[in-house]
Amino acid sequence: MHFAVLPLLINPVDGFLISGDAARDLKQDYGALVSGVLALTLNAGAYISEIFRAGIQSIDRGQSEAARSLGLSFPRTMYHVVLPQAFRRMLPPLGNNAIALLKDSSLISAIGLSELAYAARTVAGAYSRYWEPYLTISVIYWMLTLALAYLVSRLEVRYGRGDTR
Repeated sequence: MHFAVLPLLINPVDGFLISGDAARDLKQDYGALVSGVLALTLNAGAYISEIFRAGIQSIDRGQSEAARSLGLSFPRTMYHVVLPQAFRRMLPPLGNNAIALLKDSSLISAIGLSELAYAARTVAGAYSRYWEPYLTISVIYWMLTLALAYLVSRLEVRYGRGDTR
């Protein structure tokens, strides 16, 4: 993404999206951030779209047919009948995907973006202290992961109240 796709999209000479001096400045100042966000977004988007497809298809077809027989249009059927039921089933994998995305954000350091893993590697190299920075970022990621898991569990409790399983 960083070395092949971003130069096609943002290039001072002939970029598809941005070209000229704006492209040079954007790529120099925020190139790693843009390519990292783009890569993580495309990867997470693929997984999230599959989660939504599977969640919607997991709802019994009879639910849609009953709503349609009552005179609801397709958008209203989706909004009022199918999606509320599907959201309950989609919530655990969406939470897992959010946690994976949080942890995958450390991969952006491979292209030079200064984030937690990159900062820990820099501190470890400069001061020859390896335990402190890596334990610190481990605790930070652990706390963020626990917070996300807690939020997802609270959402599951909240939206699972009407569930009759």
